[in-house]
Amino acid sequence: MTQAEGAFVPTGFALLRQILLDNLRLLAFRKPSMTLAQRPWAYLAYALAVTWLVGIGRYWDHPDAHRWQYLGLGSVAYVFVLALILWLFVWPLRPRRWTYHNVLLFVCLTSPPALLYAIPVERFLEMGLAQSVNAWFLAIVACWRVALLYWFLRHLAGLRADFAIVACLLPMTLILVTLALLNLAHTAFQIMAGIDAAQTANDTAHGIVTMIAMLAMMASPVLVIAYVGYIWLAWRERR
Repeated sequence: MTQAEGAFVPTGFALLRQILLDNLRLLAFRKPSMTLAQRPWAYLAYALAVTWLVGIGRYWDHPDAHRWQYLGLGSVAYVFVLALILWLFVWPLRPRRWTYHNVLLFVCLTSPPALLYAIPVERFLEMGLAQSVNAWFLAIVACWRVALLYWFLRHLAGLRADFAIVACLLPMTLILVTLALLNLAHTAFQIMAGIDAAQTANDTAHGIVTMIAMLAMMASPVLVIAYVGYIWLAWRERR
């Protein structure tokens, strides 16, 4: 243990143990300890390592994955891009302590639930059931991460509840609209849920994804208007 700014800061295995505990706290919608503020780069190194391992686990048994996917590099690149998108979208709403480092750290620390994707359910379940289970895994992870993002914006970034809701929904809505316009919704669902593109047993799930994309297209104008209005309110309140 070392002492910094009047408080003991863990090092070595004690630091790793604290990081693991704080990651579990975050995933359980609880604020991390003060060690995060004292050792931010150690937390980021751990978070990137976890993201990399999750990326490897996601494709370890995929027969058609590319080498960079087997190596987990896609997941690592993804978190940097997603963090940049979130940072840019939310910054105009004037959240507190809003830095790219903090957003990247949060995105990486929400990677562990994606370990569900590493479970090779197709090896002990028939194909149709395995596809359904993978789709449920996708839904669970997606809902968990969206809930965590709202909690992060509400309780750590200090946004009002209505600001946080729009900040959560607008980026996802615009992504869905973009996928729909590019006709990639089905492909994206298959890739994320681990479904073989040659299979057609998951047409019902495809229909659900298509319906969500259509709802996103209808909701996006309302969310954009609300987003612009909230930006104006946030800057007026800061003045």
